[in-house]
Amino acid sequence: MEIILIAIALAMDSVAVSIASGSKYKNVNFSTTLKIAFFFGFFQGLMPLIGYFAGTLFASLVDSIDHYIAFLILCYLGYKMIQEARQANFEEELSDLKTNTLFLLAIATSIDALAVGITFSFQEINIWYAVSQIALITFILCVVAVFIGKKLGGFLESKAEFLGGIILIILGIKILLEGLNII
Repeated sequence: MEIILIAIALAMDSVAVSIASGSKYKNVNFSTTLKIAFFFGFFQGLMPLIGYFAGTLFASLVDSIDHYIAFLILCYLGYKMIQEARQANFEEELSDLKTNTLFLLAIATSIDALAVGITFSFQEINIWYAVSQIALITFILCVVAVFIGKKLGGFLESKAEFLGGIILIILGIKILLEGLNII
């Protein structure tokens, strides 16, 4: 269940941009919708994998404080997402739906997933299962988000990112409490 919540939280940046895509480009077709979702899903899955393998290089060195590090990273990312939700205007960031633009947006929205991947290296986790779930959930949510954007406009963009931030903070607190043997 924790992986699913993390996947949903990580996907929220991509979901917000997907909503903006549907809102700004109301005539976007299904193949373009799949292209948008593929880019976001692929990079949301790739970045935690990179972070995981980078984190395993130094995980044994920080074993006694890994829960503090995971807590700080997740809370910082959650706080950052909440701040961005308050000020972001995703439609301005969206100049077009060309491959180059989607590539850059997919990388930009998945940087936080890289940091989460580092926290995965501190836990006993099946990284292949985790990244496949993150990629799949992001893909599905982005497909739905483009259609929501076409119908509702940009109303939900900031709310998606705000929810993602809250989820990351809650998961950070949970990891800290588990590391301290409180729960």
